[in-house]
Amino acid sequence: MEYVAYLRVSTTRQGASGLGLDAQREIIRNYLQGKEPISEFVEIESGRKSDRPKLQEALALCRKEKATLIVAKLDRLSRNVAFTSRLLESDVEIKFCDFPEANRLVLHIISSIAEYEANMIRARTKQALDAKKARGEPLGKPENFTDNQNKAILHSRETIKAKASANPNNKRAIAMLKILVGQTSNLSEMARILNNEGFTTSRGGTFTAQQVKLLLERYNIQYK
Repeated sequence: MEYVAYLRVSTTRQGASGLGLDAQREIIRNYLQGKEPISEFVEIESGRKSDRPKLQEALALCRKEKATLIVAKLDRLSRNVAFTSRLLESDVEIKFCDFPEANRLVLHIISSIAEYEANMIRARTKQALDAKKARGEPLGKPENFTDNQNKAILHSRETIKAKASANPNNKRAIAMLKILVGQTSNLSEMARILNNEGFTTSRGGTFTAQQVKLLLERYNIQYK
């Protein structure tokens, strides 16, 4: 008997860290008692969803090689009863390490219990979050909020910088400033010349010494 291993985790973080995957591999390894699967497929997706490209690849390989799909635990295949039922009725033999001798009727019942537990977990989580929100407490981990805030600030700065660099008024002013820095290092004098020559800021206004300074620093132009 040949086996194709299917492993599933719910989040990208779990997939990247190996959290949960190593445990599933160990369960499968112990069940097969040293026999290696001919291939392994890892899916990063919620157990409630039925869109599983890696699972479809695993099933296709099972059909081609006449192999059995092996899964560490029933809930790693799915937490959706209808989806699990369709798979159990398919033309591919599926073996669950936690219920190796269970027949299809028992597996249907266990699948229903798994779906019920998943729904209860979601309901309890929602109730806890609603209660926390009602008390005025921030949702999510503080470190995650800080990290997301810092990422948003960085992204905003990069966006502003990109827009400024693409602005035609800035491009013309920079071309002129590259010439002026060879003649003077006085920022006010540079601003005066730009204004006298009809150059405008990105918003169409007149230049100040501070705006000239920002442009020079943004484009790494030495002026001192």
